[in-house]
Amino acid sequence: MSSALYALGRWAARAKWTVLAIWLLVLALLASGALIFGKGADAPITIPGTEAQDAITSLSHTFPEVSGTSATIIVVSPEAGQTEEDPYRSAVLSVVSDLEALPGVSAVLTPFGTGEAAAANTEISPDGRALLMQVQVEGEMTSVDAATIDGIAAASDELRELLPADAEVSYGGEMFSASVPSVSPTEAVGVIIAFVVLILTLGSLIAAGMPLLIALIGVGVSIAGLFFVTAFVDLTSTTPILALMLGLAVGIDYTLFIVSRHQEQLRAGLDVRESIARATATSGSAVVFAGLTVIIALVGLAVARIPFLTALGVAAAAAVAVAVLIAITLTPAVLSMAGMRILPRKHRPTADVVAAAEPVELTPTRADRFFASWVRGATKRPVVTILTVLVVLGIGAIPALQLRLALPDATSLAVDDPARVTHELTGEHFGEGFNSPLLLTGSIISSTDPLGLMVDLKREVEQVPGVAEVPLSTPNPGADTGIIQIIPEEGAHAASTTELVKELRSHHDEWEEKYGVSLAVTGFTAVGIDVSAQLMTALLPFGIFVVGLSLVLLAMVFRSVWVPIKATLGYLLSVGVAFGAVVAVFQWGWLSDLLQVSSTGPVLSFMPIILMGVLFGLAMDYEVFLVARMREEYVHGGDAQRAIHRGFVGSAKVVTAAALIMIAVFAAFVPAGDPSIKVIALGLAVGVFVDAFIVRMTLVPAVLALLGDRAWKMPRWLARVLPSFDVEGEGLARELAHAEWPEDMPDARIGSDRLTLRGRGSNLTTPALRLAAGEALILNPRDPASFPLAQALSGRGQIVAGTLKVDGLLLPERAGTLRARTAWADPETLRQALRDRPALLVLDLRSAELTPLQPPAVADARSAIAAWHVDRARGSDEPILIVLGDPAAATPLLPEGHAAVLHPAAGSAADSADREAAPGHAAATPHDYTEGLELEGAR
Repeated sequence: MSSALYALGRWAARAKWTVLAIWLLVLALLASGALIFGKGADAPITIPGTEAQDAITSLSHTFPEVSGTSATIIVVSPEAGQTEEDPYRSAVLSVVSDLEALPGVSAVLTPFGTGEAAAANTEISPDGRALLMQVQVEGEMTSVDAATIDGIAAASDELRELLPADAEVSYGGEMFSASVPSVSPTEAVGVIIAFVVLILTLGSLIAAGMPLLIALIGVGVSIAGLFFVTAFVDLTSTTPILALMLGLAVGIDYTLFIVSRHQEQLRAGLDVRESIARATATSGSAVVFAGLTVIIALVGLAVARIPFLTALGVAAAAAVAVAVLIAITLTPAVLSMAGMRILPRKHRPTADVVAAAEPVELTPTRADRFFASWVRGATKRPVVTILTVLVVLGIGAIPALQLRLALPDATSLAVDDPARVTHELTGEHFGEGFNSPLLLTGSIISSTDPLGLMVDLKREVEQVPGVAEVPLSTPNPGADTGIIQIIPEEGAHAASTTELVKELRSHHDEWEEKYGVSLAVTGFTAVGIDVSAQLMTALLPFGIFVVGLSLVLLAMVFRSVWVPIKATLGYLLSVGVAFGAVVAVFQWGWLSDLLQVSSTGPVLSFMPIILMGVLFGLAMDYEVFLVARMREEYVHGGDAQRAIHRGFVGSAKVVTAAALIMIAVFAAFVPAGDPSIKVIALGLAVGVFVDAFIVRMTLVPAVLALLGDRAWKMPRWLARVLPSFDVEGEGLARELAHAEWPEDMPDARIGSDRLTLRGRGSNLTTPALRLAAGEALILNPRDPASFPLAQALSGRGQIVAGTLKVDGLLLPERAGTLRARTAWADPETLRQALRDRPALLVLDLRSAELTPLQPPAVADARSAIAAWHVDRARGSDEPILIVLGDPAAATPLLPEGHAAVLHPAAGSAADSADREAAPGHAAATPHDYTEGLELEGAR
């Protein structure tokens, strides 16, 4: 990974204007596509497959009058009894025709109608002061025509003018119960705070502006892409805002990590382009890993099997992916444009330092001394620190035990919003149950007396505990579907309403047996209850997925058992406190005025699962950037305690800046944010603060200090099973150190020193090997080391120790690249393998020992190898040929002018380095570089 990013960083630094042009072109194309084809993100929150949702879908075909959405108009008179008389009666009837003429309106119900027009939920309050009108609209609330919305508002205004001045008129209902999230000027405050933090961290206006500029381009690409995708996929209104919030936060942070490392290297005297490449390789590797963890966690939301949540997770993951891509491509390009101006003038190295190309010892800054004191305090008495943190965070997580979930309704809107006013007036005069009616529906096609059946069912429902009223029980005009409208005793968010839904469903079998009708509970309230229940159920499998993923990923990175366990437990503590803060603010009302929380109650249903996914990725960010530096110091120095201190001081400054930026961006969405985003933003802001400053920067050093050397140990069997992910750039550092190796033959096509390979049951050690251009390596299959060596030379074998370089690629770091350039073939598959023009060919002739090649086969193989050699040699270095077979069978296949470097059997003597000519070819004898393979026990 680090090697590939090193090459990418060098290329981006050279092709800086091309890279910038590509990203601006992508932004322009996606923005154009969004403007032309985008349909907007306004999909409803639904879960297909639930009882309530399936029932609504069925009603859309059998009883469309009640299956769509609805609006409510409430009229309140100053004195009791007035609403049944004129002018209230006449005013209400006068606006009915205007409402009926609106697009999509299927019915307008008032208390003054007759028959079907006097339907449920449109009645006069018990005290006679209030009346309800209901406007039934076809389709879902997010698809209602704008003219209909404006028409309902206009009818309410007209009604208000027709009534006495002291009368009150307001409109709302299901259709107006949710607002569409939007970006407000408050969010810009977070960007300004981020800019201030960047100036203090990087010390330069140019350096501080760079992460912001790059992050904004990335966010622009992400949001434009999301709105373009709405032409093909339905997205909820929350999706682009969440993608904006995440893309902006991680975009700034990821660029900051690379710019900070680049500045550090420039101050140490490194060349600009070399520093860009190394910063992209080292910090860029950590950025890629951190981004992948966020992406996997967000895509992992699909385990809940909820379509809108899956779409939301994928969209947010796409925004993070763009932030990663733009950080490792555009950042090197812009850094190349800035040159040395990325540093403040006082920090720019002199020409003598740059010319010397030697590392410079940097003087500790005030920040270094501050963080040195911090880590000393955290690790002085690690047991005390650990217990203190656990107690504090445990107390902070206690409110999370009372977490209640629900979909947002009108109570989450601003206090002066007409829908919120309507909701509160309805609850005041009719009872909270009128704001959350339930529908009981089923097929009655088999009934011979549909009206009598609906009367009997109404009587049954009225006996169910929690039912306040059953105002409507009627069949549809075709008498094949019946509906029963139920008014609960309390509102949608009350526990009693949830229990009522369960109780009604518990009577399903009883009523089906008694009346022959299969009834389903549905309605807007029931859908919200089903969504919340399924999301709560999904928390456990998603939590197991995230915890398991963190253990595996961190074990891969740090080659340790204790570090992943400690990191995962810390993440769970951060999540617990974040949930606790959300409950305290949005359910208990703490700081509600300061944070502009308009009402308290259950929190957004999908907040916990989204917060867990996002916070997991961010927690892994801080774990990687902080602990990776400690491990790097430990690997190089060996002293565990010293590594903690040096690694902490080296990374704490940039981690602090990154966390402060995240907190600022998330917190800016809280005061004036949409209710759906506000709760997620607060949870993330608190979670990042706890995870970065209390868990990662306090608890982690204390735990590592307590564990000592044991923190960095991993059982050998586990190390063999888990792949390695180099985020510290150790592989790159080794490649740079061997750039001109081997010194005795810098242009060798193959070179090895003290190479130890994994054999069957034992390790195999070989002496030095050199293969020059124009030579082919022949490995004797009778030698036990020949097959493992051929595998290693093609990037497939396991290298235990030593140095091996093939075609300029250091192994095992570049094994993947070498495998992509390599073909392994026998005489029968030779021509097919050579069609891909490999740079290295392993020709396996072991089968020829049993069935020798016939002259035509020899001629065909030799012709194919010669043509491959000529073809490859035209455009690049000549290819490498390795033959695994008997020398007598191998030498006739070599291209003209190639010398055979024979790999003798273990223990044979071949002291001569002379090359003896193969028949018709250049001189060839066993090469002294490859002699004397010996077996040794596994180390």
